Amino acid sequence: MLIAFIGGGNMATALIGGLVNPPRAHIKIHVSDPDENARHHLESTFRVRTFTESTQAIDGADVILLAIKPQIMPVVLDELRGSIRPGQLVLSIAAGTTIERIQERLGPDIDVIRSMPNTPALIGHGISGVVAGSSCNAVQKQQTEEILGAAGEVVWLEDESLMDAVTAISGTGPAYFFLLTEVLADAAREMGLPLETARRLASATCVGAGAMLASDPGEAAELRRRVTSPNGTTHAAMTLLEAEGYRELVRRAAEAARKRSSELSGE
Repeated sequence: MLIAFIGGGNMATALIGGLVNPPRAHIKIHVSDPDENARHHLESTFRVRTFTESTQAIDGADVILLAIKPQIMPVVLDELRGSIRPGQLVLSIAAGTTIERIQERLGPDIDVIRSMPNTPALIGHGISGVVAGSSCNAVQKQQTEEILGAAGEVVWLEDESLMDAVTAISGTGPAYFFLLTEVLADAAREMGLPLETARRLASATCVGAGAMLASDPGEAAELRRRVTSPNGTTHAAMTLLEAEGYRELVRRAAEAARKRSSELSGE
C-alpha cells in the first residue's frame, strides 16, 4: 500500500511515525510539503520519499491522505483535481471539511473517507472518529483502519453529521482534561504547596486516573464511586461539584464546541 501524505504537520508526522515503527514491509509513504526543512526532517527521520508538488506525490498512491489546514483545503483540492485516478482513496483528517465539499472540488466519483483524530495521537494514544463516503469499499475501510490505527483507536460512524459531536468530545476533550489539571495545580498552590510539587501532584494524579480508566474502559462512573467514601474528602468535593452544576457546565461546553464545529463545516 502506497500512502501519499499531502502536508507534513504534527498529525501527519504522528501517523507516519506509527506506520514505520515497527517497519511494515507492505507500506510505502510519499509526503508532499512545500517546506524544505519539513521535507528534510521527514526524509532523515522516517526514510520516506518527499515531494514539493502534491501531484507528484500521489502518482501510484492507493491512499491520498489530506493532512492540511482547512483554510488551504480548496487550493490543494484544485491542484489535485484531474490527477486522482479511479480507485484511489482520499482520506481527510482536516477539521471541518465535509465529504461533500471535497467531492465538489475533486469530482463526485472520487472515493472519500473523512476522519477526526485527536491530539493524543501524537504519542500513539489517540482516537479517531471516521465516516466513509457511500462509494467506499471494504478494502478502503481496512486501509483507513490500518493508517489511523497506527496512532490509536478508530471509531466508525454511519452519519457524517455526528462528526461535530466527535469534535466536541474527543477533538476538544483533551483541553478539558488539561484545564482540570491546571485548576488542580492552582488550587494546590493556593493551599500552600510549592509550585513544582503542585504541578507534579496534579498531573500525576490525572494521568494515573486516566490509566485506571484505560484498564477498565466504560466504567468511569463506577471508578468514581469506588474512590468516593461516604462522608469522606472525595464525597465533600463531589457534593460541591454536583451542587454547583459541574455536569451541566461540561455538557454546555461540549455543546458549544459541537455548535462551532458545525458552523466551521458550513463556512
